[in-house]
Amino acid sequence: MSMNQPKIWLSSPHMGGSEQKYINQAFDQNWIAPLGPNVNGFEEDLKKYLFSTGHGSKENSIAALSSGTAALHLALILLGVERGDEVLCQSLTFAASANPIVYQGATPVFVDSEAETLNISPEHLEEAICSRITKGKKPKALIAVHLYGMPYKVEEIHSIAAKYEIPVIEDSAEALGSTYNGQKCGTFGDLAILSFNGNKIITTSGGGALVTRTAEMKEKAVFLATQARDVAPHYQHSHIGYNYRMSNICAGIGRGQMEVLDDHVAKRREMHQFYQDFFINSDNVKVFSEPDENIFSNHWLTIIELSGKNSLTSEALRKHLEKENIESRPLWKPMHLQPVFKDAPFYGSGIASAAFERGLCLPSGSNLREAEKERIANALKGFFEEKKEKLEI
Repeated sequence: MSMNQPKIWLSSPHMGGSEQKYINQAFDQNWIAPLGPNVNGFEEDLKKYLFSTGHGSKENSIAALSSGTAALHLALILLGVERGDEVLCQSLTFAASANPIVYQGATPVFVDSEAETLNISPEHLEEAICSRITKGKKPKALIAVHLYGMPYKVEEIHSIAAKYEIPVIEDSAEALGSTYNGQKCGTFGDLAILSFNGNKIITTSGGGALVTRTAEMKEKAVFLATQARDVAPHYQHSHIGYNYRMSNICAGIGRGQMEVLDDHVAKRREMHQFYQDFFINSDNVKVFSEPDENIFSNHWLTIIELSGKNSLTSEALRKHLEKENIESRPLWKPMHLQPVFKDAPFYGSGIASAAFERGLCLPSGSNLREAEKERIANALKGFFEEKKEKLEI
């Protein structure tokens, strides 16, 4: 038992050191508000990073917001999603991918995963679109997720969306730093969202961003995110607005985090390699990795799938690690299995539910030290030796 040892977290915040400088500037200049130099600077930093590979144009813009969920909600509004509409959504994802659909009074239509990346299945996506069209309910938008930092099959998914003229909201909340064919995730969708929650690749403590294709679309997003106040000397409102803008303090943290983003991605990928090496001789554990060279994952979280043989189950391993004061976590429970979405349409063959049953997220933080890696390795060895499976690292 190692409960007396410090807890090893699944994915904890990792400061780079220069965040305080930007926060101090905000205090010195009294920019303690949901606007200011750090907000503007953070948006420019993100734009420069995302479009550094030559994709996009000068018109691409970023709106820094209070959360990734807020960004997704605004994306749906900007695409005209309203009460009675239907929106396609990847089932294997965090609830925040689907909840904003309901905020708008629309209905989520959930789509299963494909086995290689565990992201939205092109086959079932097209099946869902055709089915909804025959029912007279052509979907208004598609939310596709880069799960755990693993890019979805961009070309296939966007080809299908284009065929049926359905706009794509790219949920890149977990994929900052991932690329597909050399292009950064967060730049493929008609709109894209990012998240800077405390457990993400970089954090602003809480926060997110909306990536738009035009400056005009960003202006609309910021207008809605700041209570939709009309241009007038008094407070006049012709639209329903929201309090969704990022604070200048949080944006200051983000500016400092941008300076260490590439390093954080490299360290997450090192942790993924650590697990690949550990399980290299195992017939009963699969470490999810990129299926081909066109996909580059930030490996925000490394996920494994256990065979279930000899009681090699994800829940048994999770409990074993918990006794050693090491956090691990089941994969997201698919949305179509959630009580709150029990009546929503679903198209699939069981890939997402099988991944949920067999998968586990292992500690993947960019701030894990060698001693902590050794503790993780010893805990894993202990579990597999109990199950009569020997592993070497």
